[in-house]
Amino acid sequence: MSAPDQKIVEDCAGDRLDLLLSSYERLVGQPLAASSDELWHNPAAVVAHGTEDDPLFCYGNACALTLFKMRAGAFVGMPSQQSAEPEHQDERAAMLARLEADDVVTGYSGVRIAADGSRFRINDAVIWNIRDENGGLHGQAAWFEDMDFLD
Repeated sequence: MSAPDQKIVEDCAGDRLDLLLSSYERLVGQPLAASSDELWHNPAAVVAHGTEDDPLFCYGNACALTLFKMRAGAFVGMPSQQSAEPEHQDERAAMLARLEADDVVTGYSGVRIAADGSRFRINDAVIWNIRDENGGLHGQAAWFEDMDFLD
């Protein structure tokens, strides 16, 4: 993915990008990346969405955009529920309910769909709430590096 794609997602994420990194470190106990540039080039996928009623993606690193087969301009602003097929919405909803109670979910697995209709299962993902230092919720994020391509 290109530098313009990186700028698009970083502009959309805005201040949430720093909160994404600090929340991960606080909840998981280790840093995810030292900088936004390192996060963009991370070999694992990282995605984030906001707190809208139907949350919209605001961040996807280069790995995630490649997996979802989308350019940044199409990915940011897309409802995150569209990343899972209708028959997999229940497992996604159950994970989000766990997240609401615990602030971090580890070991999550679920099927996702790319823009071209191809499907992949993410395994052993970490999902966490993006919170500021006062506990304010700014969205949720996911990190995953283990995928099985299903098509």
